[in-house]
Amino acid sequence: MFGLEQVTVVVVTHHSAHCLAGLNALLQHCPRVIISDNASNDGTPEQARALWPQVQVLSHPLNLGFGAANNRALAGVSTPFAFLLNPDCEISKADLLALMNVAQEMPEAALLAPQLVGPRGQAEVNYRWPHTLWASRGPAAEGPACVGFVCGAAMLFRMDRFATVGFFDEHFFLYYEDDDLCLRLFKARLPMVVVPSIQALHRSRGSVKGRAPWKSEYVRGFHHAQSKLIFEHKHGTLAQALIQRRRLLWSTGLALPLRALLLSPKRLCRMWGRWMGLMRWTAHVAH
Repeated sequence: MFGLEQVTVVVVTHHSAHCLAGLNALLQHCPRVIISDNASNDGTPEQARALWPQVQVLSHPLNLGFGAANNRALAGVSTPFAFLLNPDCEISKADLLALMNVAQEMPEAALLAPQLVGPRGQAEVNYRWPHTLWASRGPAAEGPACVGFVCGAAMLFRMDRFATVGFFDEHFFLYYEDDDLCLRLFKARLPMVVVPSIQALHRSRGSVKGRAPWKSEYVRGFHHAQSKLIFEHKHGTLAQALIQRRRLLWSTGLALPLRALLLSPKRLCRMWGRWMGLMRWTAHVAH
C-alpha cells in the first residue's frame, strides 16, 4: 500500500493566500510539498512557509503561467508520484491515499484523477474523450474509467510514465495546457483514469484574488482566447485556427456591447481580454 511519502503535492499559486487555509487539511499531513508561486503580492510564499515547515517554495519573480510553474516544480520531484492540486481545490488525506491505492492496482495508468464537485456537492464534468476526435455523450462514470481528458485542477501523475511525452507545453500560458497534455498521453496510449468515488471540492475560479480583480478577468479572457487558437493550430491546421479566430471575433464583437449594457464589469473585462487575445494572436506551432 502506498503512503504519502510516495507523493509530492504540487500547488501553483498566484495571489492565492486566501486559499491556503483550505489546503491545510491535506498539506499538514504531506511530507513533500512544493508551492510554485507566480509572483504573488499577497504574502502567499511567506504564509505557506509559516503553515508548513516541510514545504519547498519556488518564488518566481514573474508570472510564468500555469504550465510553466508546474514544470518548474515537477523538475524537482523525486517521489514516484506527483499530485497536482489547484489552490481552489480541496481533497482529504484519506481521499488522496485512496487515489494512490487505485494507482497501485492500475500500474499501467499514467494519470489518475478524482471526481471534482462544486461547493454545493454537484458533480462537475471534469473528464471526457478528446474533443478533437469525437463528442462525449452518455451517462457519467459509475466506477474507475479510462478517459481521454481530465481537468488539470487535480491530477495524480505516475512520474516515470511521462518520460516520452514530457509535461506541460509552455506555449500555453493559461488554459488548454491540460487538454494538450492529455491529448499527447492519449495518442501515446498512456491510460488516464478517473475515479468517481473519490471526490475533490473545486471552488472554480477561486484561485486568484489579488488587488485587481478586473485585471485578473481581463487576463483570463486574453489567455483563454490565445490558448484556444494555439491548441487549434497545434492539433489541427493553421486554416482551422484562422476560421476559429474569425468566428470568435464575430461572437465576441457582438457580445461586448451587451456586456456593457448589462453593467457587468467582470464579464466585460473578461470579454475585452478575449477580444484583445484574438486580435494579438500570432500563428505559431507549439511543440
